[in-house]
Amino acid sequence: MVENVIWPAYLDAALSRADGRRVPEELAVEEPTVDEIAKAVQQIGYDAVVERDKAYSRESWLQRGRVVVRGAEDSTKNDLVQAVAAYVVAMRE
Repeated sequence: MVENVIWPAYLDAALSRADGRRVPEELAVEEPTVDEIAKAVQQIGYDAVVERDKAYSRESWLQRGRVVVRGAEDSTKNDLVQAVAAYVVAMRE
């Protein structure tokens, strides 16, 4: 089973690409949460497991958690992150 990890930093509008953001600025949001990301993952149709006590390596001082996505064998990680970002933007509107 393929597991992908999505860190909030991947979607954070306050970060640059060099700092860890993986989506274009128009899909980035301010301070994304693991709960929003998990909800978006479930909307897409995959299983999401929230791990709140984890810290992204580029933000080791900040424990924002991460979301482990299971069952996403049919898409690339980049496609998955882009789709999750689009759902988070839509949920905030």
